[in-house]
Amino acid sequence: MWKGAIQFGLVTIPIKLYTATESDYAIRFNMLHETDLSRIQMKVWCPEDEKVISRADTVKGYEYAPDQYVVITDEDLEKVPLKTVRSVEIEQFAPRDETTRQHAQFTKQAYYIEPDKIGRKAFYLLRQVLQDKELTAICKVVIRDREALAALDPYEDTMLLTTLHWPDEIRSTTELDLPAEEFDFKPAERKMAEQLVEAMTDTFDPARYKDEYREALLSVINAKVEGVEVAAPEPAAESTKIVDLMKLLEASVKAATDQKTAGSPEPVSVAEAKKERASRPAKAAASKAADAKSATRKAAAAKADEGAEEARPARRRKAS
Repeated sequence: MWKGAIQFGLVTIPIKLYTATESDYAIRFNMLHETDLSRIQMKVWCPEDEKVISRADTVKGYEYAPDQYVVITDEDLEKVPLKTVRSVEIEQFAPRDETTRQHAQFTKQAYYIEPDKIGRKAFYLLRQVLQDKELTAICKVVIRDREALAALDPYEDTMLLTTLHWPDEIRSTTELDLPAEEFDFKPAERKMAEQLVEAMTDTFDPARYKDEYREALLSVINAKVEGVEVAAPEPAAESTKIVDLMKLLEASVKAATDQKTAGSPEPVSVAEAKKERASRPAKAAASKAADAKSATRKAAAAKADEGAEEARPARRRKAS
């Protein structure tokens, strides 16, 4: 989707960019007319001529004054006097630590890089140095008519270019309603929280996770196609009581430890741990009732066998 070069000092590495993610996986809906369920069309309307026009008859325009526009063509965009229009300009190298990577929390888009044949040696030399030195290349590049800040990192057998938001695009957390006071945690609470984190800590494996919402939404869609009424789930009850944090932590640690010991691949949450603990008395009572019922049946069967044995006539012995 983009062709240019990586500028590394005086070294030019011809490359191509390919989007690293895809959105076709998402469930898409069409807009329909409610009365007859016909699919509507989005028309391009010209208010001056009061008629529908073709998209081929549209051009890009910039409003430089109220209701005053200048037309910008693709040729005009090619004339923008910036190197980054056709090159990934490496500005600096920075240690790949948390301080440098904090900006990556606000990434826009990731791109795979495919080096052209004539630039492969230089490309993989740069990749090797970044990997050995644990460095990130901070770059600037123009993609889709906008210059973006980007990070360049080794990834599998290529490199990944990740576009970032500019600093002035990131909103401040001061806009949030956050408490000013600091919380005083009891040593026992802190220790229990650390135990829970430790019990839930494991190597990240993306294959363990899936889009459960997509599957649930598909089941609702299929049910409606088949004319089956779908019952709405019961809303979670909102507790108005003060939460006993220690009890929740203890239950969570127990559940997480049990699952880790059993080798369960599913992560545990505090809500799941609380639900599991609450169900224990009911499970125990059900098990006890089942055992009592089984014992009653065995006793009745044994008594019936004894009665049948007493009622059976004695066998006569054959004369010798």
